Amino acid sequence: MEPKIGISKDNLAAVALKLSGILADEYILFTKTKRAHWNVEGPDFHSMHLFFEGQYKELDEIIDSVAERIRSLGHYTPATLKNFLELTHLSETIHEENDGRGFMKELLNDHESITMKLRELIGHFANELKDAGTSDFVTGIMETHEKIAWLLRAHLR
Repeated sequence: MEPKIGISKDNLAAVALKLSGILADEYILFTKTKRAHWNVEGPDFHSMHLFFEGQYKELDEIIDSVAERIRSLGHYTPATLKNFLELTHLSETIHEENDGRGFMKELLNDHESITMKLRELIGHFANELKDAGTSDFVTGIMETHEKIAWLLRAHLR
């Protein structure tokens, strides 16, 4: 059944498509953070292992909330790795060393990239697509990425 929430069918479809891109970015970043958690090495292994665990748990919550937002707008979520790789603007490749510092640099770049993309989408959702709810929702996600980026930058000082 189509949602009747004051947003046109075309705009709902456009919002769902943009949210699918966000979902893909979040899933790729989640996977890269899991990789860091599993593969980090060095004298700070234990603290980095726990640090990355906290981050992937936050990302898992974001993933679920984005998927549920898409569903609440009457659309289905992409749900295959192939879909996510087609929709993401991130690279799944790690270019840094397999230590805490290397993983943090890589993940920081991705969190900052997602933050910039979300910042652009906030106004688009509210103004062009007439969806203040999704605009507000995405603002919350952006703030989470800003906080995680701050934590990563603080570790890299």
